[in-house]
Amino acid sequence: MTTTRDNGLLADHTNLAAALPGAGAPWLDALRADGAKRFAGLGLPTRKDEAWKYTDLSALARSRFAPCCGAAPAPRSPEIPAPLVADGPQAVFINGRFDAELSTLGGAPEGVTALPLAQAMTQEPKLLESYLGRVAELGRKPLVALNTAWLADGFVLHLAGGVTLTRPIELVFWGDACAGDDRSAWHPRHLIVLDPSARATVVERHIGRPGGHFANSVTEIAVAAGAALRHYRMQDEPGDAAHIATTEVVLSAGAAYEGFVLSTGAALARNQIAVTLQGEGATASVNGAYMGRASQITDTTTLIDHAAPGCTSSQTYKGVLDERSRGVFQGRIVVRKDAQKSDGHQSNRAILLSDRAEIDAKPELEIYADDVKCGHGATAGELDDDALFYLRARGIPEHEARGLLIDAFIDGAIGEITHETVREAFRQRAEAWRQGGAA
Repeated sequence: MTTTRDNGLLADHTNLAAALPGAGAPWLDALRADGAKRFAGLGLPTRKDEAWKYTDLSALARSRFAPCCGAAPAPRSPEIPAPLVADGPQAVFINGRFDAELSTLGGAPEGVTALPLAQAMTQEPKLLESYLGRVAELGRKPLVALNTAWLADGFVLHLAGGVTLTRPIELVFWGDACAGDDRSAWHPRHLIVLDPSARATVVERHIGRPGGHFANSVTEIAVAAGAALRHYRMQDEPGDAAHIATTEVVLSAGAAYEGFVLSTGAALARNQIAVTLQGEGATASVNGAYMGRASQITDTTTLIDHAAPGCTSSQTYKGVLDERSRGVFQGRIVVRKDAQKSDGHQSNRAILLSDRAEIDAKPELEIYADDVKCGHGATAGELDDDALFYLRARGIPEHEARGLLIDAFIDGAIGEITHETVREAFRQRAEAWRQGGAA
């Protein structure tokens, strides 16, 4: 099944799908087939699609891709970073497929299910059937549909009511070239479900070697009443990669979600997150920082849906763009008619270090209730000349002064991370980017 717009992204799907994990389960076969059918009809988004108005996928569309289904190993040994927390659990994925030898998950505590998706298909089929494709509905979402068509592996985390994970679970995604001449594509799918009053922290790190891969991940998150999830993502893939990540979250009454994305890698990166505050008193803190140079394109697209009264949301994003890089920020807050007492705020600020760098910002408020506190702001500019002069007047060389100002600016976003160890790791990566090296 192919179309003129899918560029091999669905090549031989009918035959290959029969060999994917869990094939033969009626609900799963139907879900994959629905994803393939929808993507075949939609193809890759173009700039005619409003949600993709500022992000051009034409370079991606001109490439030929082959699904990297895990049969061919990466040609070289991956360089997997140590866990942020010593001896912490770590799940490693090579080209989208779980690698048990490189992972250190160990035995999960009582009340915790933490395992690769392919394994969960046989061990936790009822959990998967209840959530997959329901939090992130397909609709007119071509990249979610494509991910669903190739649904094969990823990570599943389920916490029973009242359970607290004391250490973060780390997911490391290593990208490398697969066998063959075409560029490789993989589509990891993740599911995180927290039952009432559960607590967890999940950290993702996306890294790898040059090879022009396309990573298209989807994460579905359901946080029950009174539960809380901290979810952090560090995207630092090679400069020839394409990275599109979709995260969809549903929060019940009194639930809390804290998300942060640091994006420094890939030629094209889009991080899109949608949070539905479905229960009264739910809170969402959705923040991030993006740093680009050369001709990188970094897109942040958010949707915060206040669907119940008394909910609170905040968004703080900061970007630093150098050379010919381009940033996109599309942030939308929706307050529904019955969502009185909603409090939603959004801020995006960007520093342009080059007169060739560019930022496109589109903040939106869509309010149907009359008793709310909502606001948004978007600014872009250069480094503060007065602050730069102040530092130089005190004997600090210009390049060091500029570095101090950039670090302080980005730290205004990274400081929103409440987990101390993760915050320091993200801060170090941001400083390393500014210095032009690796963390």
